[in-house]
Amino acid sequence: MAGGPEFAIVAGLSGAGRSTAADALEDLGWFVIDNLPPHLIGDVADMVARPGARLRRVALVAGTREYREDLVTAIEQLRERNAAVRVVYLDAPTEVLVRRYDDTRRRHPLHTGDLPNLAEAGADAAAPPNAEPVAESVIDAIELERELLADVRDTADVVIDTGDLNVHELRDRVHDEFGATGDDPGMRTAVMSFGYKHGVPREADLVFDCRFLPNPHWVPELRPYTGLHPGVRDWVLGQGATAAFLEHLMPMLESLLPSYRSEGKSYLTIALGCTGGRHRSVALAEQVTRLLAERGHDLHCRHRDIAR
Repeated sequence: MAGGPEFAIVAGLSGAGRSTAADALEDLGWFVIDNLPPHLIGDVADMVARPGARLRRVALVAGTREYREDLVTAIEQLRERNAAVRVVYLDAPTEVLVRRYDDTRRRHPLHTGDLPNLAEAGADAAAPPNAEPVAESVIDAIELERELLADVRDTADVVIDTGDLNVHELRDRVHDEFGATGDDPGMRTAVMSFGYKHGVPREADLVFDCRFLPNPHWVPELRPYTGLHPGVRDWVLGQGATAAFLEHLMPMLESLLPSYRSEGKSYLTIALGCTGGRHRSVALAEQVTRLLAERGHDLHCRHRDIAR
């Protein structure tokens, strides 16, 4: 559907930032529909595809409870009709979501709270047909929802872990992912740096460990700076091990990117990690981004842990 309407599906865990992502898409000019039943997605696609239709970019925000199975089917049907559809899934660690629910004092949609224990009261007899499962604690509700949405997560083109993001940072991420796509709308490539001590990014498709490289953290005059500083950058890139690493990495990426694109992948995240995510991985991510851009690839670079 070249030149046709674009669709963004926003899904993910309750409390992970779906509303914030929807607001960011609206800021970018997307027409946002919240909690549209998935069986109506095909009707919306037909409507915006009609000659003369004025809607070109439509974002559909999916909830959890009634529609998760239908949502996977609707996404597959959109893709089968060659619609330009991108799915973003918002995730976050359980402890972060618990804290957010404590702060907002809102009830999780799958949490029974002080409702009667249906299992003890004979839930099989009392619950209506096709009733959604419920949990008796916030933690149980989050883990239940994570399990229920596993198939939806598997359909996602990009997964954003919002655990370490505030509202403004999540908006920036959505703007990065759904803003201008340059000359190649088929696949957007992101290069990111991270620190292993803060965890491997969940959204990463390709992960490369840079901890084998000499560490400028142990060079007193370089320690206060990051990999964006010319002195740190030149020191890291000047190491023989770095040159050998890039000599092997770049041809591999050059061969992989077209293959991912030809398979219809909309997003690809290349992650490079070092211990803290401030020196080696930052310098390498910047260099890989520059080298790929010189070869004509449309991509952006970000540094998850540089400020830690």
